[in-house]
Amino acid sequence: MEHNAEPRHLYQEIGEVDLPYLLYNGKTQPIILMHATGFLPWLWHPIARKLCAEHRVIAPYFCDHRIFEPDQGGLDWMIIARDLATFCKKLNIESPYLVGHSMGATVLTIAHATFGLRSKGLILIEPIFLPRDFYRTQIKVEQHPLAAKSIRRRDSWKHKQDALNYLTSKQLFKKWDKEMLDLYIDHGMNESQNGGLQLACSPKREAALFMGGVNYDPWPILKNVSCPTLILEGEISENRSYIDLKKAAGMIANCSYKMVAGAGHLIPMEKPQEVTEIINEFFQLECR
Repeated sequence: MEHNAEPRHLYQEIGEVDLPYLLYNGKTQPIILMHATGFLPWLWHPIARKLCAEHRVIAPYFCDHRIFEPDQGGLDWMIIARDLATFCKKLNIESPYLVGHSMGATVLTIAHATFGLRSKGLILIEPIFLPRDFYRTQIKVEQHPLAAKSIRRRDSWKHKQDALNYLTSKQLFKKWDKEMLDLYIDHGMNESQNGGLQLACSPKREAALFMGGVNYDPWPILKNVSCPTLILEGEISENRSYIDLKKAAGMIANCSYKMVAGAGHLIPMEKPQEVTEIINEFFQLECR
């Protein structure tokens, strides 16, 4: 597969809905790449186009394939995990490698440990394993620290340069790789009716995803993870103040922990080359 390979944009029926995904037609063991809340599979592209030299790479898109309202509990991550397991079954994907970021990492954990998605190896990049008390509390959108922000997020711009200027002015995007910023604008934004740009995953849909993440406590199922696992944490991730990923690694039978120097929560967007190397090394050395 060429180093600059482009994916096919496909859909898979998973019951009553169709799930969009990107497919990179590699030769051997499949890899599933799961994106973070409110983002998109194209943000895996700089990583996927290198992995597909050896692997068939599949990156599904979870934003609005099912419509749930944020003020009614949002889109439960258990539903997303079940949909992912169904997706893999429909495509006859057997024992893939699994790589997930943030929401995607948690969803992969649930799909593997609860819905029987077998895997040869699992890489969890900044998974969202909140303190357990968080899952026992019923909260509203305005009380959720991330949903409250996302539902008020700016979602429209006059043109690409306007969007780029806005993104690079925000702390969240300051450390992003330049290509990642371009991919986010080119594929994470659609042309609006007035000729400008608008977020493909709307603030309301993103808030629904954040709200769905507090409906199920993943801590009890960590002991059920049965494949070699690697947890990656960003050295300067703000999540470190309330998410204990070293504790999570200690609860998984065959799990390694690695801190990525100089990275925040959005490790794949900030350090795609390093993430690619970590993925290749772990799957080649630890999961054969």
